[in-house]
Amino acid sequence: MNHAEPSLKASTHYLKDYQPPDFYVENVDLHFDLYAHETLVHAVLDIKKNPHNTAKDLILDGDELVLVQIALNGITLNTSQYQLNPKQLLILNAPARCRLSLTTRIFPQNNTSLMGLYQSSGNFCTQCEAEGFRRIMYFVDRPDNMARFTTTLSADKAHFPVLLSNGNLTAQGDAANGRHFATWQDPHPKPAYLFALVAGQLVFIEDHFVTCSGRRVLLRIYTQQHNIDKCAHAMASLKKAMRWDEEVYGREYDLDNYMIVAVDDFNMGAMENKGLNIFNSKFVLAKPETATDNDYQGIEGVIAHEYFHNWSGNRVTCRDWFQLSLKEGFTVFRDQEFSADMSARNIKRIHDVNVLRTHQFREDAGPMAHPVRPASYVEINNFYTLTVYNKGAEVIRMLHQLLGSPGFRRGADLYFSRHDGQAVTTDDFIKAMEDANPVNLSQFCLWYSQAGTPELHISRRYDAHKQHYLLTVQQTCPATPQQPHKEAFYIPVALALLDKNGKALPLQLQGEQPEAAVATNRVLVVKHRQEEFCFINIPHEPIPSLLRGFSAPVKLVMERSFEELSFLIAHDDDPFNRWDAAQQLHLRVILDLVQCIQQKRALKLDVDYIKTVANALNSDYPDPALSAEMLSLPAETYVAEFMLVIDPQAIHDAAHFIRQQLAGALRQQFLENYQRLKTHGPYQADPDSIAKRCLKNVCLGYLMELGEEPIETLCIQQYHAADNMTDTISALFFLVNSHCHHRDTALDQFYQRWQHDTLVVDKWLNLQACSGLPHTLEKVRALTQHPAFTLKNPNKVRSLIGGFCHYNQAQFHANDGSGYLFLADYVIQLDATNPQIAARLMTPFTAWKRYDTERKQLMKSQLERILQQKSLSTDVYEIATKSLE
Repeated sequence: MNHAEPSLKASTHYLKDYQPPDFYVENVDLHFDLYAHETLVHAVLDIKKNPHNTAKDLILDGDELVLVQIALNGITLNTSQYQLNPKQLLILNAPARCRLSLTTRIFPQNNTSLMGLYQSSGNFCTQCEAEGFRRIMYFVDRPDNMARFTTTLSADKAHFPVLLSNGNLTAQGDAANGRHFATWQDPHPKPAYLFALVAGQLVFIEDHFVTCSGRRVLLRIYTQQHNIDKCAHAMASLKKAMRWDEEVYGREYDLDNYMIVAVDDFNMGAMENKGLNIFNSKFVLAKPETATDNDYQGIEGVIAHEYFHNWSGNRVTCRDWFQLSLKEGFTVFRDQEFSADMSARNIKRIHDVNVLRTHQFREDAGPMAHPVRPASYVEINNFYTLTVYNKGAEVIRMLHQLLGSPGFRRGADLYFSRHDGQAVTTDDFIKAMEDANPVNLSQFCLWYSQAGTPELHISRRYDAHKQHYLLTVQQTCPATPQQPHKEAFYIPVALALLDKNGKALPLQLQGEQPEAAVATNRVLVVKHRQEEFCFINIPHEPIPSLLRGFSAPVKLVMERSFEELSFLIAHDDDPFNRWDAAQQLHLRVILDLVQCIQQKRALKLDVDYIKTVANALNSDYPDPALSAEMLSLPAETYVAEFMLVIDPQAIHDAAHFIRQQLAGALRQQFLENYQRLKTHGPYQADPDSIAKRCLKNVCLGYLMELGEEPIETLCIQQYHAADNMTDTISALFFLVNSHCHHRDTALDQFYQRWQHDTLVVDKWLNLQACSGLPHTLEKVRALTQHPAFTLKNPNKVRSLIGGFCHYNQAQFHANDGSGYLFLADYVIQLDATNPQIAARLMTPFTAWKRYDTERKQLMKSQLERILQQKSLSTDVYEIATKSLE
């Protein structure tokens, strides 16, 4: 695939320049003749001119298409009546209404970008979001062009017995020469990015769902024959999601069938194509022997996410790609709430916030920082980001908190009913919320237009004589690209004030009537750069519990003593804040140790810190899942955000020292908990069982830091005796990160057992890529030549190359720059075949200015080397250019 030399200035798209299409496609009749070496696509497009535009020429998007035939209203066009270039087809002087017939020839077997129509394991499948349909047919390929699709697939029946597309099956049968056909009709208008096609050798499991109005919907999950025994959890998750969406949002499914197809080669996690969801097999296939607890929970969440898109994304879609969070942020919030209802809500919240603070905050602080609704982009694929998805979900969560569940439901109902069948904006969503509730959200909307992570600087003062407790809150937001100055955000701060026993005190603000003092939990709204909140009738100085449940995606800056954090860990009744206090305590200790390492001073742990950690190991602690989270140290990338100049090796060494010292000091407690939490009987993926396995394996991980032979024997025993992948892979992870002589044998045994299961092999690759031991890069380089690895499969690339470069901070940032050279080599190589994956690998380079002089120069030189490549994709070009600005 060849790319023209990109020009940032020439190819930048701006929200302010949005104009509706000059022409709309109203109806699409597609016919695919699928062959092994080529595909012919025939299209009949009913087109009407936008009456508000004066353009004469019909412009259709196209990419790497061979135009075979073109006719307008039944008359074949000659070359004087249209113009063709590599990216567009122009029909000159097109009438206001017309029927355009087109035939294109494409070559799915050669499509390594995995956008448009391509082959995976010999099966045909599509990925059209964001701009993949133009790689299939010339079209008005933008989300505000919504059309009704009828699709007929024709293929060899022996090689491609299954033929699927969007909507309801209306006809099927045999044809000449051993071929057959199937016709699918989608009654709902949709943009081309929601089109889907699958054809191949597939089998399925089947079930039914009866909707709240009594309609019976056929449910099928398709996969390859050898994976058919791994689909039951996905089906159960789908049925739970369908019921939940009816009960919580009143949304009923609207087609006769709902289909999911699992494919091995996929750039993303899954795609919500109308009625035919195409999934990365990672988010469908599971059985206890091959999938971890995290896999089970991830599958449930992603299955729900794509189903929920049927309304928040399909029935109501986004007007343009700047509005991407309209569907993605809203739907992430919906799937987070679903998962919280299906599992342990408090732990789910901790996991979601951990992702946000560890990764999205870093994105906000880098050169690719952008608002939830971006103002511009060069390549839209680069804006499928944690900011759009996860921060977008936090914006919806704040709305839900502000309006309350009934008010938010009223707003959602109005939004869906008002805009059903339309392509709309985030402003339309906010307007529905305002119209359904007595609220003005104009300032709140700054969350959509301003980039960066706001910081809340809080000071407090207690007046014992007046029994007043004063909180002073200042909000700031660092400068981000194109936004040096920010207006004040609308920030909800949930809080409680705790007495010396941890009991929440009644809260009454100065000037309020006494009856307002009933609540012990309040939400303060910070709307100005500085505000003061004075609580009265506070009998003694309290301990504040702030930002409870992480009520806003902000950084909290406040002086807290060791004793205060320990108190919150022990007594706060908000589980999130208990965990967060533990994280802040761990963070403080790590940063202190980093200073000692840099100054070559002796390292030691404070006895009180060890005692505080020990409390979470108490056998009568009520929540093993929360204990496990509190015992887990912050991610090294999160710690790095608190350093002016990042020292990845010192961070890694400090964290390693803490784990070793805690393991030594609390050896007996860890061992007792490990033995106590061993489970018996068949594997269960319920919250209680998951919690116990999690804490058990956290304990084993600490114990393995000791390097003692009896503990290594314990680990090996778990590895061999485990009847589930959670315990198996946990034990193998600890072995891979140790010098245990069983390490290589266990790795070889694991591969020999699972070499035919591609998803399990991905875990095997990732474990080795993330090992903290020396010479890991040499091992990773060797694994790139292993038969189990291929650059053609995104999951393999993410597991091995992404695992090493994104998560193995100390090894990737080696002083000699070998990790940077390794990453740049693969970015360059992948850019020629799959630019999306190449661009996503580049994330570690975007923070190059945060490191010491030597590392900065080494990373910068690799970015410059990438930019020197000819025919660079816009995906990689945009990230490299913005990183160097």
